[in-house]
Amino acid sequence: MKKPGYKIAMLGAGNMAWHLAPALEKAGHEVVLVYSRTLENAQTLAKALKATQSTDKPDFTNSPADLYLVAVKDTALPGLLQQAVFPEGSLVAHTSGTQPLSVFESSPEIRGAVFYPLQTFSKNTPVDFGNIPFCLEATDENAMFLLRKMAGSLSQKVYDVSSQDRKTLHLAAVFACNFTNHLLGISSEILQKRELDFQMLKPLVEATVQKAFSQEPFSVQTGPAVRRDETTIQEHLQLLQHETGYQEIYRLLTQSIQQKS
Repeated sequence: MKKPGYKIAMLGAGNMAWHLAPALEKAGHEVVLVYSRTLENAQTLAKALKATQSTDKPDFTNSPADLYLVAVKDTALPGLLQQAVFPEGSLVAHTSGTQPLSVFESSPEIRGAVFYPLQTFSKNTPVDFGNIPFCLEATDENAMFLLRKMAGSLSQKVYDVSSQDRKTLHLAAVFACNFTNHLLGISSEILQKRELDFQMLKPLVEATVQKAFSQEPFSVQTGPAVRRDETTIQEHLQLLQHETGYQEIYRLLTQSIQQKS
């Protein structure tokens, strides 16, 4: 017989909440409440879940939740914690990669924690939580026990990570994910101008990522920069003559590659 899960209040109705709340339900937990500053957003997410209440009022005094998961923008987190009313001793965990555990110090009536899935979330893109690393931190061992059990019901990869280490992970993730995606966007734009298919790059990109995670990334660097092929580099810069911003990115990355090679 499957053990009953935890009762969870989801504070936020953005991309993170849209992925995390259904996954928690699927894992056997009960999302008892969805909060958003915009009631319509809270109601829309609540309707996608089982028997969930919705509200735009940050007063959770009568909530039966075992855990309050705060999935809002980093800039909105301190303000929400200041406004929200929680039952005394409540466990409240944020899902941010950058906000420290100390953000809860101004709310001594609650137990603060971090429940951070190291992944990028887009509303209409499915996510397999089974392989997503969860980075956990809490102010007491009882809270950590609950977080580990809940994260373990979603993923095989659960880690205790300090605020400073989580910040470092987030920085590395920005380079690996956000900057990489931006460069892919530039690549797509360059190809579109010549009516070339962006999908032609997919096998190349997949092979690059696979090599980077099977060997030391700098050791498998390829391309004109690492070869110091100045003729090709200058030809590329000439092709970017009307895109001075992209030229600068090309130069900076070329310089960085050559410094590491």
